[in-house]
Amino acid sequence: MSQSARPPVPSGAPELPSAGEASPRSPEPSLPAPGAPRPEAKQAPLHAKLGQRLGHLTLQRKLLLALIGSLALICTVIGLLLNAGMRQSLASQLHEQLDFASDRAASYSAQNGREPSSGPLFAPGQASGTLNARIVSGYLFSGAVLDSKTGERKDITDADAQLLSSVKIDAPPVMHHLSIGDYMLSAQRDPAPGSGGILITGLPMAPIQQTLASLGILTVTISLAGLIAIGLVGSLIIRRSLAPLQRVSAVASSVANAELESGTAALEARVAPEDSIPGTESGEVGRALNALLDNVGTAFAVREASEAQMRRFVADASHELRTPLSAIRGYTELISATEHFSDDGQRSLNRVLEQSTRMSSLVENLLLLARLDEKHQVKKAPVDVGKLAAEITEDFAITAPAHHWIPKVPDTPLVVSGDASALRRVITNLLANARKHTSEGNTVTVEIHRDGSAHQAVLRVTDTGEGIAPDFLPLVFKRFTRADAARSGADGTTGLGLPIAKAIVESHDGTITVSSVPGNTVFEVRLPLPPAVPPKPSTPPKTTKA
Repeated sequence: MSQSARPPVPSGAPELPSAGEASPRSPEPSLPAPGAPRPEAKQAPLHAKLGQRLGHLTLQRKLLLALIGSLALICTVIGLLLNAGMRQSLASQLHEQLDFASDRAASYSAQNGREPSSGPLFAPGQASGTLNARIVSGYLFSGAVLDSKTGERKDITDADAQLLSSVKIDAPPVMHHLSIGDYMLSAQRDPAPGSGGILITGLPMAPIQQTLASLGILTVTISLAGLIAIGLVGSLIIRRSLAPLQRVSAVASSVANAELESGTAALEARVAPEDSIPGTESGEVGRALNALLDNVGTAFAVREASEAQMRRFVADASHELRTPLSAIRGYTELISATEHFSDDGQRSLNRVLEQSTRMSSLVENLLLLARLDEKHQVKKAPVDVGKLAAEITEDFAITAPAHHWIPKVPDTPLVVSGDASALRRVITNLLANARKHTSEGNTVTVEIHRDGSAHQAVLRVTDTGEGIAPDFLPLVFKRFTRADAARSGADGTTGLGLPIAKAIVESHDGTITVSSVPGNTVFEVRLPLPPAVPPKPSTPPKTTKA
C-alpha cells in the first residue's frame, strides 16, 4: 500500500466516462446526398420481394415457419425478461453487499484511525475483489484492492485515482470502468477522528457479468434445442395433417393432366373415402372435388351420347342418300345421252350432273368420317409409302400440269403397316389441297424418309404457295372450315379433305402437323414403322467325327 499522498485531482478536470459510457460516441447520422433515394423507398421493394418469396412456399413450410417463428419470438421475449429480471436482482444484491462492505470499512476506520497499516481493507469480512480508498483534501491518501484470486493487496493506478475522486459523497452507487475491471462504487465521509476525508468502497461487477453471460448462453442453448425439437415434431405433425390434402391434390393433378378428349375414362379417378370425410378441411375439399368430377363425368357422358347419336345419324343419312344420289346421277346421264336439248338445256343438265356428283362425293366423305369416328378396326397390311407417294405424284403431274410436282422418295422400300387405300387417300387429299389452294406455277414437293430415332416413316408435302393465314392455321383440320380467303385457288372445296386425312392418320396411330409461311407450307405425316424382327441366329454346322 502506498504511504505517500498521490497528486491532487484538478477540480476543473472533466470526469471520465463511466463503464456504461466507455464506448466512443457514435457519429452523427449523415444526411443523404441530393437525389439519393430515401431509406423508406428502398424498403418497399424489399417487402415486395419477401412477400413474393413467401408466396411461393408450400402451406406446410408456411405453417412450420409460423410455428418456429412464434416459438423463437416467445423464447426471445422470455430470455430478455429473464435477463432483465436477473440483472435487477443481482444489482440489488450487489448494492446490499456494497452497503455492508461500506459499513464495515467505515466502522473499522473509525476504530483504527488514519494509520495506513490499519486501512479499511483490514476490516473483518471484506470479500476478495473489494476496493477501498481514502481521499483527503482531494489527494489519494491510501487505496488498494484485494486480488480476487490470491487475496493480495494491489495498489490503485493514477487513472483509477482520478475516477475514484469523481464519485459523489452519499450518492447512489455508480459503476465505473477501472483498469482492474468494472466496479460498483460508493463514497461516504471518513468517520476516523480528525480525518475529514472521503472513504470510497467498491465491489467488482465481474461476478454479475459472468452470471448474466452464463444465463444468456444457457437460455440460447435451451431455446435452440427447443426450436429444433419443436421444428422436427411440428414438421412431422404438419406433414401427417396435410397428407390427405396432398392426396386430394394428386387426384386433381391426375385429372388435370389427363387427355379429356378421350372421353369419360379420364375422369374415373376419385378421392378416397378416408380423405373425403365431412367436417375436416381436407375432407370438405375431397368431397367438393368428387362432386365436381361426378358432374363433369355426367356432362361428358351426355356429350358423348349426343355425339354418338349425331355420328349414327350422319352415317345413316349418308348411307340412305347414296342410293337416290346415284339414281339422280344415272338418270341425268341417261337423259343426256338419249335426249336432244338446246344449248341452255344441255348446260343446265350438265350442271345438275356436276352438283349431283359433288353431293355424292360429300356424302361419301361424311360416311367415311362417321365410320372413322366409330373407331372401326383398320385392316392393316405392309404398304410401301415411298412407292405409293411416287405413283400419286406422277398422276398429279399428268392431271395438273400447271404445277411443278417433285417426288423425293428413297431407293429402298419404306414399308409401314396400314390400309393402302386409306393411305392413298391421305396423300391424294394433301396433294389436292396443295393444287387447289396455290396458284399456277408453284412447286409441290413430296418427300419420304425414315426417322430412325423415332422409328417412324415421315411424309412431307411442301408447296411454295401463298401460305396459310396465322389465325386460320389452328383450324385447318376442323371439319367444314375453308381458307379460300387465305390461299388462292379456283376450285371449290367442302372442307373435309384435311379432316379425313387427319382421321385416317390417327387411325394408323400416326400424327399430322402443318406449318406455314408465305412461300413455304409444310404438311408432315408421321407413321410408326413395324417393329424390327431380329434375325434368327445361324446354327453352326455340325462337325463329323473322323
